[in-house]
Amino acid sequence: MQPARLRAILEQNGNRIGQAERMRVFISYSHRDSVALDRLHVHLAALRREGRIEAWFDREILAGDVLDIEISRELESASLFLLLVSPDFIASDYCVEREMQRALERHEAGEARVVPIIVEPCDWASMTPLRRLKALPRDGVPISEWANANTAYLNIVQELRRIVDTERGANVSNGNVPAKATASSNSMRYRVQRDFDEIDRSDFRDSAFATMKDYFRRAAAEIDAIDGLRGRFVDRGESVFSCTVINSARNRGTAHVTVHRRSSSYVLGDIYFSFNENASENTANGGFNIASDEYEQFLEVTMSMFGREAKRLSPEQAAEYLWNQFIEQAGIVHD
Repeated sequence: MQPARLRAILEQNGNRIGQAERMRVFISYSHRDSVALDRLHVHLAALRREGRIEAWFDREILAGDVLDIEISRELESASLFLLLVSPDFIASDYCVEREMQRALERHEAGEARVVPIIVEPCDWASMTPLRRLKALPRDGVPISEWANANTAYLNIVQELRRIVDTERGANVSNGNVPAKATASSNSMRYRVQRDFDEIDRSDFRDSAFATMKDYFRRAAAEIDAIDGLRGRFVDRGESVFSCTVINSARNRGTAHVTVHRRSSSYVLGDIYFSFNENASENTANGGFNIASDEYEQFLEVTMSMFGREAKRLSPEQAAEYLWNQFIEQAGIVHD
């Protein structure tokens, strides 16, 4: 087979597999909460772009379609239900008795998962089926009561990412291969090897550093919105940022971290960090180096002060790893 033809087949199969592995998400909401729906849709953009989810709500219904038929089809095909709970949601017979009821039936049957998202203060806890479920954002505090609504949405999206990753991992470990992938199993036996040059490494390093910087910026804002905690992110340039958190309930509950991207002057790691405020680029407590196998690049922990650590991290996993080590020094744990 010609190389060009082989690449075309692999790309086609890869697209089919990616579509099959997306988690189908049904969003149930009152039309009076359309602003909250729009904001949630914005915050879900990264998960959609990564091919992890495909979110549906009734605005996707085309003119001329039969509403109840389309909604019924989506209620049966979704594997994750997001309920935007508010006074208007509870007052809507269609939301509660039609959409929520069917979602909960499939949840009880183990066919799907239901996640209540509390938009406004309301008597949702009196509804027994909802009270038994873990609500978002954290502790079921309504989005409207957060000092920064974006922080609430960040908490929601982080939890949804954990759900999606857990479900996808379970499918792989149980051998649940999507039907479209099974149909093309002969082509799936091929994986394209490649060599990564210095430009590839440099691009990956820049992208990974940008991902970590964005993670710390958002996480610091989340910390700063919690009573008794302070968080500050400082962008100190293209290749360095720092962060400080303060736990006022704990003596010496202050932690600092400075993160550097590798420069030409010092080689302490492709991305390295020091638990000091505004640390110089020639000091480090630990770091990450870029590694690769024959198929992809990833990060590995180097110079760890915490002993043996996990290997083969994505940029997102590396950011979460470092954030957790950082805030632990201030007596804070991220569940």
